[in-house]
Amino acid sequence: MPVGRRLMQKMSSTRTFARIGPRVVPAMDKAVHRLTKGKVLLSAQMLPGVVLTARGARSGLPRVTPLACMPEPDGRWLLIGSNFGRPGHPAWTANLLAHPDVEVNWKGEDVPVRAELLAGEERAEAWRAALEFWPPYATYQARVEREIRLFRLTRRQNPAA
Repeated sequence: MPVGRRLMQKMSSTRTFARIGPRVVPAMDKAVHRLTKGKVLLSAQMLPGVVLTARGARSGLPRVTPLACMPEPDGRWLLIGSNFGRPGHPAWTANLLAHPDVEVNWKGEDVPVRAELLAGEERAEAWRAALEFWPPYATYQARVEREIRLFRLTRRQNPAA
């Protein structure tokens, strides 16, 4: 494992990062993503990332959120609602529960997807894969009483559906 990735894993597991990261990382990602017309996501230099566009759960307005993701071999993605190990579920997870047909920008390409909240054995299997992919998720889960939400994103064949 590259030294930079190992260092980032240690740093991202700290409580200090849990306080600062949610304010700094998304803001930087949004700005760079916009400036590069969707070609670059700073946080994706350490972890793969997407920019999620979903309708707000209550407002129905478009909400744009840069997120780390775990690409799956079959072309789907896992989103992990860790919220940096903070107590509440991240707002984007409520948006996906209310409006599962969303769009992600993946490496500059807008992709219509459907989000599915994982449960049971499917969730357990995805959680094991997520921990192998990014071990700090275990630290995040240990800090909170809630079960971290996992969503699988699958490409929609008919975006209008």
